Amino acid sequence: MANAIINVTNLRLRTFIGFNPDEREKKQDVVINLEIHYPADDACKTDEVDQALNYKVITKEVISLVEQGHFLLLEKLVAEILAVCHSHPSVHYAKARVDKPHALRFADSVSLTLDWAK
Repeated sequence: MANAIINVTNLRLRTFIGFNPDEREKKQDVVINLEIHYPADDACKTDEVDQALNYKVITKEVISLVEQGHFLLLEKLVAEILAVCHSHPSVHYAKARVDKPHALRFADSVSLTLDWAK
């Protein structure tokens, strides 16, 4: 079985994230990384587009979710992104990581990672 792994790296978006008053009033930068596994036997054999997982569709769904959302916690944001990834029937494993740059004064970012397996 050919197991394909799609990686979406450093998707930079803005959303409302956090529970402090200033965080609830203005969007902040987030950096999203996705890892999505699916069986690619048919796509490898046939070279047919409809046999592959369309990462552009998933990415557009994630962009819409993040840019239109309001989240108090990174946990909720990452869980909803992960749900978009594994809502596609052929996905059997997915991992999502969201970095929140500038969350801590002396750190590059704070991140949270969740994964899901069928």
